[in-house]
Amino acid sequence: MMIITDSHAYILYDGECGLCHALVQFVIPRDRQGVFRFISLQSDRGRALLRAGGLDDRDFNTFVLIDQGKYYIKSEAALRVAGSLQGMWKLLRFFYIVPRRWRDSVYDVIARYRQQIFPQPSTCKTYPKEWRERILE
Repeated sequence: MMIITDSHAYILYDGECGLCHALVQFVIPRDRQGVFRFISLQSDRGRALLRAGGLDDRDFNTFVLIDQGKYYIKSEAALRVAGSLQGMWKLLRFFYIVPRRWRDSVYDVIARYRQQIFPQPSTCKTYPKEWRERILE
């Protein structure tokens, strides 16, 4: 079992998804305090973290946030991340008034079609040096 013992929050994302790579590029500059670290769901560490949270380590269609040892998935994870970012993104927390099953239904539709809308990058993505320490795998 893999246990996280530091103060960072971890975003597990689909490393083969263009939308997910865009998410990494979106979050890092808006996370000025450097709270979030990123781990690909397909990596050994990512799969171990999925198993540790009781999640399927072969399901790469979900977005996972691990914060203070608690696991959040789908819309709950997305809203928690957005609520932690600098600027107007905190206002997305307003969507907590929408029942979770409705939010997750919208999430599931986006997840189902994300690879068609945002294809996997054709080249290996390189990030600025100052970002690389935050992208673990």
